[in-house]
Amino acid sequence: MIHLFIDSMKQWINESISLIVMRLTLIISSLSSGGAERVMSVMANYWAKKGWQVTLLTFDDGHTAPFYPLDSRVSHLSLALAGDSSNSLTATGRNLARVRRLRSAIRRSRPDCVLSFMDQVNVLTLLATEGLRTPVIVVEQSWPPSQQLGRAWNQLRNWTYPRAFRVVGVTKSVLSHFSTRIQSRSCVIPNPVLSPTLVPDSSSQKLLDHPALLAIGRLDRNKGHDLLLKAFAGLNGRHSNWSLTILGEGPLREELESMCRRLKIEERVKLPGRVSDTSRFLREASIFVMASRSEGFPMALGEAMACGLPVIATNCPSGPAEMISDGVNGILVPSENVDALSSALDRLMTDAELRRALSLRAREVTERFGLDSIMQTWEALIEQAARA
Repeated sequence: MIHLFIDSMKQWINESISLIVMRLTLIISSLSSGGAERVMSVMANYWAKKGWQVTLLTFDDGHTAPFYPLDSRVSHLSLALAGDSSNSLTATGRNLARVRRLRSAIRRSRPDCVLSFMDQVNVLTLLATEGLRTPVIVVEQSWPPSQQLGRAWNQLRNWTYPRAFRVVGVTKSVLSHFSTRIQSRSCVIPNPVLSPTLVPDSSSQKLLDHPALLAIGRLDRNKGHDLLLKAFAGLNGRHSNWSLTILGEGPLREELESMCRRLKIEERVKLPGRVSDTSRFLREASIFVMASRSEGFPMALGEAMACGLPVIATNCPSGPAEMISDGVNGILVPSENVDALSSALDRLMTDAELRRALSLRAREVTERFGLDSIMQTWEALIEQAARA
């Protein structure tokens, strides 16, 4: 009888917690394309659907619609705080104005908890909430050494982060960069891995030339697309029937297009730009490949695995090694090693049986990083912060 009573009380407590309506204020620089932006959009929609009151503050001017869809119940306010400064004096004045306007917006939203994404935004949020007695959770989505903040911002981060209720890193590696003082207030919550919509498309038009390699990521140095192009070009004599599509946009477009011409692979490589819904491309791809020099917790890799694609990823700092067991549910290769990447591509492109074996195990990533599981972890932390 006692056990039955305890079990019923546990059930009542869990049900009571699930009925709590939290007021959350989420803060990020913008809702343009990008991994952090997508994660925040997913989280905002999840909690809005649950009935929580969600305010999402961004630093942009609001002239551009969010790249990822937002639930109509999310209150999205653009604060027009973005912009470059010509000198340090102007920058100081602009940042003081940002802090004042951000503080005012946070106070008006009356949150039980504030959740901020990305380094500089995190610093400004902690400054803006000083003295408000509102718990703030800041999230580091990227491998810190890959983000060139500058000396002043680094000092501000080291000073403000210990004032957060928690500093959340998407992996242990991300948090290992910080001081012991900051790590003592930190915890790890990976990004959720979303299962792409796999409803058959009625369109007969194919997006990819088959067989097809697919990569997804901003066209910048960190994503290592230059390494992928070199590795792919090295297989010209062996796999001339394969194509490569890289989804994303960024500052290295012209350089990558020029590299394709120089390597004589321009006819087999496509750079379509930004795509908000990658599910059709994932459905059609034969292999997913990620050649990043650094990552946080790559959603694109997780979604490719959830889709059942065989994957190859560089074992760069943070992310891939947490998701891939080499040779079991994917292939890991040393970071910035073109020969190793080319060899792994050759092996997987040649061996259909290996592709099938990796595909079967890849889907298990959702058991560890599924949306509901990750969001329950977040909710436990937020409720803890609200009670503090």
